[in-house]
Amino acid sequence: MLNLHRFASVRGNFLIACSAKFGRLCLLPLAACLACLAEPVGERPTGEIDQAFARLYNTDFRGAHAHLDRYVSSQPSDPLGYAMRASAFSFSEMDRLGILESEFFGDDKRIIAKKQLKPDPVVREQFLRAIEDARARATTILTANPVDQNALFAMAVAQGVLMDYTALVEKRQLSSLSSARNASNYAQQLLKINPQFIDAYLTTGLTEYLLGSLPFYVRWFVHFDGVNGSKTQGIENLQLVARSGHYLRPFAKILLAIVYMREKQPRETQKLLAGLTAEYPENALLRRELIKVSEEVGRGGTHGK
Repeated sequence: MLNLHRFASVRGNFLIACSAKFGRLCLLPLAACLACLAEPVGERPTGEIDQAFARLYNTDFRGAHAHLDRYVSSQPSDPLGYAMRASAFSFSEMDRLGILESEFFGDDKRIIAKKQLKPDPVVREQFLRAIEDARARATTILTANPVDQNALFAMAVAQGVLMDYTALVEKRQLSSLSSARNASNYAQQLLKINPQFIDAYLTTGLTEYLLGSLPFYVRWFVHFDGVNGSKTQGIENLQLVARSGHYLRPFAKILLAIVYMREKQPRETQKLLAGLTAEYPENALLRRELIKVSEEVGRGGTHGK
């Protein structure tokens, strides 16, 4: 199965893995809760944001941080820069720990396994500081203006990456559920205010698909407000972002590639990965995954349909 986290620019979103009292029950990786971005608002230096995203999609975390540092220096009161900074810290740490490999996400049991990891304490401190910086600034803005789209988006990003780090690095899946719900709620608030905030549909789409993939008795206990658990609606939302999203257009394609593999449509995954590999040639993982999927398609069988 294709990797998720390495390509999340801010969200993406990005795990709910749940081992409840009712048995070892697990939700699939929820990548995009950490990523519900839209067009920048106001007179911000958007070039730095776009370049940071390009570096993240090319898995160049150092380069992404350089752009984010310049953005934060020029816009110290904007929560967006800090939320993106937190995501870059989170992704680079997961990369270092080997969490981003496709084999990890190919086996749901590995997601909830309590194998001890050794997070870098310095990175953890930087990550949590960036989360707090983003939330504090967004809260101040939303207190004065509850419909500020940039602040809502920054809160969704911050909640999403906190969920991701808590679930995958610290292995506290149940604790991550509150952040997952918060990220979903902020994305829904954003879409109520502005239905054309296309990138926000990535969060809602992935949440719909993942909850729709769960057995009924699991959905009974895992509830997200405003989410029906429709796989069809989830895929349609992801397709919308893949067509018309801004920052998250490539990420939506990555998530769709994963969805198509789970739905036993590897040829669709192959098409998406081929395009992404051409667009982000520095991303070695995309190339490796394309080779794997192409080999599977070549073998034919039920997975090659």
